[in-house]
Amino acid sequence: MSNVPEEIRKRVEQLREEIEYHNYRYYVLASPVITDEEYDRLMRELIELERQYPELVTPDSPTQRVSEKVLDEFRSVPHSEPMLSLDNTYSEEEIRQFDERIKRLLNLKEVVYVAELKIDGVSVSLRYVDGRFVQGLSRGDGTRGDDISENLKKVKSIPLRLRKSVSVEVRGEVYMPTDVFERLNEERQKRGEPLFANPRNAAAGTLRQLDTRITAERHLDSFIYYVLKPEQYGLKTQWEALNWLREIGFKVNPHSKLCTGIDEVITYWKEWTQKRRELGYWVDGVVVKVNEFELQRALGTTAKAPRWAIAFKFPSEHARTRIVDVTVQVGRTGTLTPVAELEPVQLAGTIVKRASLHNFDYIEEKDIRIGDWVYIEKAGGIIPQVVSVIESLRTGSEQKIEPPKRCPVCGGEVGKIEIGEVALRCLNPHCPAKLKRALETLASRSALDINGLGEKMIDRLVDSGLVKDIADIFYLTPFDLSQLGPGIGQKTIANLLSEIEKAKRAPLHKWITALGIPLVGEKTAYVLAQNFRSLKKLAEADVDQLMQIPGIGEEIARSIVEYFRNEKTKEILEKLEKAGVKLEEEKSTETSEALKGLTFAVTGTLKNFSRSEIEEFIIAHGGKVTDSVSRKTDYLIVGENPGSKLARAQQLGVKILTEEEFLQKFKLTKPKQERLF
Repeated sequence: MSNVPEEIRKRVEQLREEIEYHNYRYYVLASPVITDEEYDRLMRELIELERQYPELVTPDSPTQRVSEKVLDEFRSVPHSEPMLSLDNTYSEEEIRQFDERIKRLLNLKEVVYVAELKIDGVSVSLRYVDGRFVQGLSRGDGTRGDDISENLKKVKSIPLRLRKSVSVEVRGEVYMPTDVFERLNEERQKRGEPLFANPRNAAAGTLRQLDTRITAERHLDSFIYYVLKPEQYGLKTQWEALNWLREIGFKVNPHSKLCTGIDEVITYWKEWTQKRRELGYWVDGVVVKVNEFELQRALGTTAKAPRWAIAFKFPSEHARTRIVDVTVQVGRTGTLTPVAELEPVQLAGTIVKRASLHNFDYIEEKDIRIGDWVYIEKAGGIIPQVVSVIESLRTGSEQKIEPPKRCPVCGGEVGKIEIGEVALRCLNPHCPAKLKRALETLASRSALDINGLGEKMIDRLVDSGLVKDIADIFYLTPFDLSQLGPGIGQKTIANLLSEIEKAKRAPLHKWITALGIPLVGEKTAYVLAQNFRSLKKLAEADVDQLMQIPGIGEEIARSIVEYFRNEKTKEILEKLEKAGVKLEEEKSTETSEALKGLTFAVTGTLKNFSRSEIEEFIIAHGGKVTDSVSRKTDYLIVGENPGSKLARAQQLGVKILTEEEFLQKFKLTKPKQERLF
């Protein structure tokens, strides 16, 4: 730190304060005072200064929101105070009974309540020391939660620095806005991935991501509503606490209401029962809280819930209609999804003509038939789905819904890839419905890493008919690309064609990954490349040959053989060869046998390697990588913030090495390029 000029340290601190102020204006107050360009300029300057002086980087710097981290695992941490659940009711009569019970216990004639919208999200606890964010926990089992701090840093409405230098722990809800949820499910549907049932599940799944880049891409938001030990800050009521939270920099829901009695609470509940669709996020009720903290303490809690609060839930919305037909959609991964075609019906403000049937197991379980009268609901208020059959209205003319034996797009065989899998899939690896996903795999960083060949470009190429299989990418011309419409300029065309040309020389294991062979991932692709050295030899291998290779079982071996026996695969390989693609592996100068016969596990954040880089590095030098620590593990490589693997290794007596000790012990040097292969 002593080598950093004083003016630089002051400028860095000034930039951080300025950026956090503008984050507060934009994400909390929704009232920005500078343009996006001006904000980006401030952020770029801070990033550059921290790059030049890495010793200045702190966990609460705004740059940590945009940093890319892949976590090892989540560490379990005890809560300062238990995170309790709420009792709930859907009944106006029961909410009045709640009020009567409160007044009887307190011996009062009237009680003041705070009514807050119940956000359909994920409960979190946030800890700050001297105004700086230090830790964020999930609810977990109520007594312990997972440390999800790195993911919570990606939620831009959660301040990394408060507007006052206070040490405080607060709780609130992280949620996914409705438009983000809809867009995410649309993208998942295109890729043939399972849809999230509701925004809460989507938010929970996002906060459980070990790859924080995914969390950042999903644009979560937050509302904070609770202060632990409020008396330390001179707060006497929940209403005061909400205002104080807003003052120190948290985003607080603007629709909360101070109610002088239970009648006002019920009026508020009725109002938002009707208006909830106007919000940009999903709410499922109203949380009713006794306003005064002294009265809350007097009422106390049960083992599971506070006596001074209750969730007054909104009634679910459903409609009755009839199934007139069932169609089958084929997603990007080949998943076959049955869809009910309905007699049009009004539901939650829209006309619904189609509803999800999820999968064919769901149809069988619910005994859903064509011609049935059914109830439909919107999952999470968004996606129409059939929830039950009205069997009393059956006439005997209803038809059973049979799973298709052939893909409705290509006519290929359908089945389940893995034992116990629910999804029925098209098993033809070259089904046109799967082409976009196949191209995404081919262009991904783990495969050919073709910059510029993203989802939107792929959509244009396939929808225009220019690309009918993955090999067609290598026959594109400047004229072809210029016909794709606005936004495709000469620079874009030149850059994309340059990337495609570079991809022709990619190492063999990258090409094996790029082909998207079912059940073959990055590690298996590398092992196959090392054993066969060419795609031609791999294509000629039989099941027995493949099973001789460590890590290749019968299921994977059969999948590989079936892939290369496919006539379309043979056609694609011929086209690739004619396009000048290198389909043989040259002996890498970066490989050795230094780690042969040794098994490694990795935990924590490394300084010089990403997780995929260290795994590739170990494999390239003859070693094996395991995702868990066992007695068969020879070494555990430990970085910063290690997870439970470290304790497990210590328990089993597994040898532990730092990153530097690992390189020194085996006399290895990390290559200078960004990625090893």
